[in-house]
Amino acid sequence: MRPQLILLLLLAAMLQPWAGNAQTDSASAPKLKKPPESYGRQLRFGFDMSKPVSNLLQDTRSSYEASVDYYLRKEVYAVLEGGFGNAVYEYPDLSYRTTATFFRAGIDKTLIKRLTGNDWDAAFMGIRYGIAFVNRQEATYSIIDSLWGTTSGSIPAKAFMAHWVELTGGVRVEVLRNVMLGWNIRGRFLISDNAFGDLSPVAIAGYGKGDRSSVFDFNFYLCYALRWGAD
Repeated sequence: MRPQLILLLLLAAMLQPWAGNAQTDSASAPKLKKPPESYGRQLRFGFDMSKPVSNLLQDTRSSYEASVDYYLRKEVYAVLEGGFGNAVYEYPDLSYRTTATFFRAGIDKTLIKRLTGNDWDAAFMGIRYGIAFVNRQEATYSIIDSLWGTTSGSIPAKAFMAHWVELTGGVRVEVLRNVMLGWNIRGRFLISDNAFGDLSPVAIAGYGKGDRSSVFDFNFYLCYALRWGAD
């Protein structure tokens, strides 16, 4: 037998296990039989766990937030968020209270494509439009002057709406079946600060400090998902 033929047979014998493993790995690798958008639907409910903790750490304001999102297609989710809150401004020269209910609506776009119908972990970016219905109770004030003495008065109660847009990003990770944890960071930009008049609210639920045209916020969500239609 020629030496060249012997070398070829030895080389083939050495490569055979690798070829077998490659075939096995290829056969066991997940295959996308359907496009990702056909891998079922999801309706997810979330509650912001960071707000109750924040409420315990400060006694001048409190708020609660919840969210619901629905998977549309092509890694896009429709999102609706809402909640309520109140704030107290108590100082010797000025005091008042505010209450507010808010809603935010927008979309999230997942940055990583799903691999299977059971893969709902996500990193995403999104945009929101927010609106809050704010009631400011009557405010009382005192002006102390060494020459004219102290002057006291009040500012009538007022109801108004606040509008803003926000950019957000975050993650959601499934820790138990249908149970997810995740967080959002948000940059908000007020588009209706002239509606407040001479006295901006100390805090607007869903937005933040009413005397600032832009604010940043953080949410930590506990979510539960309802799913159907996946293979």
